[in-house]
Amino acid sequence: MPRINLLPWREERRRQRQQSFNIMAVTVAGLAGVVVLAMYGLVSAAISNQDARNAYLKDQIAGLDKQIAQIKDLQKTKQQLLARMQIIEELQRSRPTEVHVFDQLVRTLPPGVYLTHVNQKGTVLSLDGIAESSARVSAYMRNIDNSMWLGDPNLQIVQQDSSVKPNAHLQKFAVTAKIIDKAAQAAKEADKRGKRP
Repeated sequence: MPRINLLPWREERRRQRQQSFNIMAVTVAGLAGVVVLAMYGLVSAAISNQDARNAYLKDQIAGLDKQIAQIKDLQKTKQQLLARMQIIEELQRSRPTEVHVFDQLVRTLPPGVYLTHVNQKGTVLSLDGIAESSARVSAYMRNIDNSMWLGDPNLQIVQQDSSVKPNAHLQKFAVTAKIIDKAAQAAKEADKRGKRP
């Protein structure tokens, strides 16, 4: 008679399958844990690397801000120095002008005209004086107009003045004139004409 094995082989097989499944699940869980840890490490390293880059950039930006502030200070200093240089150049240019103006004040006075007051505001001269006649005032204005350093004479007032000498028929006058370097203007105009095609 044949022998029949009545052992619960199905149950044994089921237990082996369960055991294989458990081993596989633990292996997969372990691998997943390793992958998660690796990813966490990579992300942490990337974050720390980016933080280091950000800190470096902040340091560089702070350094550049300091340099920009220094450049602005240098530009202010440069502007102040340029303004001072311009003032000095104007003073250097006006130094001979004043000498010429005083010389022209004397040279333009015709006989019989006397200045009592001279005032300068910028390039405008106010000239007050006494003349023997109105014709002499006219001659004085023509002389101013023909001067190389004075120009644009403008008669403000002419009136009879008897306060100095009664019956002398003197004329009190006020004239304004501009300080103009006509030679320099002529040279500039010649340069402009020479540069034109």
